[in-house]
Amino acid sequence: MAVGDGSLSLIAVSTFPDWLRATHLLNVLFLTLLARSGLEILSSFPKLYWDDHCAHGTEVLKLTRKPVPTGRLTIGLEEEESWSPLLALPGRRNLGLGRHWHFAAVIAWIATGAVYVVLLFAAGEWRRLVPSSWSIFPDALDAALTYLSLDVPAPGEPYNGLQQLVYFSIVFGLAPLTIASGAAMSPALIGRFPGFVRLFGGKQRARTIHFACLAGFVLFTVSHTALVALHGLRGRLGEILLGAADAEHAVAFALVALAAIVALNVAATVGSLTRPRGAQRALDVLVAPLQRVLSRALVSRQLYDRAEASPRHRINGYPPKGDPYERLRTDSFASWQLEVGGLVERPLRLGLDDLHRLEPSTQVVTHNCIQGWTGVAEWTGVPLARLLELCGPLPAARFVVFHALDDKADTPDKIE
Repeated sequence: MAVGDGSLSLIAVSTFPDWLRATHLLNVLFLTLLARSGLEILSSFPKLYWDDHCAHGTEVLKLTRKPVPTGRLTIGLEEEESWSPLLALPGRRNLGLGRHWHFAAVIAWIATGAVYVVLLFAAGEWRRLVPSSWSIFPDALDAALTYLSLDVPAPGEPYNGLQQLVYFSIVFGLAPLTIASGAAMSPALIGRFPGFVRLFGGKQRARTIHFACLAGFVLFTVSHTALVALHGLRGRLGEILLGAADAEHAVAFALVALAAIVALNVAATVGSLTRPRGAQRALDVLVAPLQRVLSRALVSRQLYDRAEASPRHRINGYPPKGDPYERLRTDSFASWQLEVGGLVERPLRLGLDDLHRLEPSTQVVTHNCIQGWTGVAEWTGVPLARLLELCGPLPAARFVVFHALDDKADTPDKIE
């Protein structure tokens, strides 16, 4: 209310503070990037399981119609799908970039959420969101029944009981569960904190729960948008986007904001498909530091029993074609050698007998394929740390690069 020359005029009073409206828009942007990049990751192994064995025929949900080959070993790549860039980010079997986009978006989303929660309590806005009485449940039921009767409940302050309960559940229930189930799929965390992953029943169960969280966000978005329209599109959009119920041009502003989010998604997709290496480098600004922390600071503490091994384990690839491999296979790999070179003090050439003399260790651990499938198996080999000790990496060495005998592009489609 303003007082001037003796007359009174109404001034729009801001319903939501600026920081809340800003984080709301950022949340929409990052959730779209998360959902689309998550679908790209899912397309690489479009099956959901309830245990880490990933046995064929035990799927909770299949998002592929590809038949499972029978009578021979199968590899995960036979189950991969190629989804459209209109749906997935970036689409067209770009798992590596999909993971980069997902990790970058989740960092931004969590940071936005942290700012939102801190300001929510610092500014006292939590009182609008956090229920303070058990009466919230009968109030929510009354509101739900009113909606089902195709009527609109009486407005709350600012939410009715059902709205408050749902918003509270999303912020303090669904969002934390999404983050926790996502963390439970990290191979680094699985290795270092196996007890945490067991809280979910294993990586695959966490993966299934994570997908259910995505479905929950989609359902919430659809219902939330419908309720905004039901309660008065212009007024509600004015409150959410411009801070005042009687704000003019609220619908136009909403369309501009939506167009900006779509444009950013299009730019992310086109840039990733046309300049994948540039997109990767740009995303590494956020992703690489986190990867370094997880890969260097965490030591695996997996401890499984042989009885927990998967009854059937997928293989990572088919044997390569060509004479070099056939010669090795013919003599049972007696002439095979492991060469270690590069930035080392002592280059190595080790045969199988040499490796056996290095006292291999045996562990029962979970194999986490980058595609998404898992399998528990007993593995025997020489620890990498032992080889590094023998070769003596130079101070300038930063990475270990593995060169495989096969080239994935040249491997046969099936085992003969």
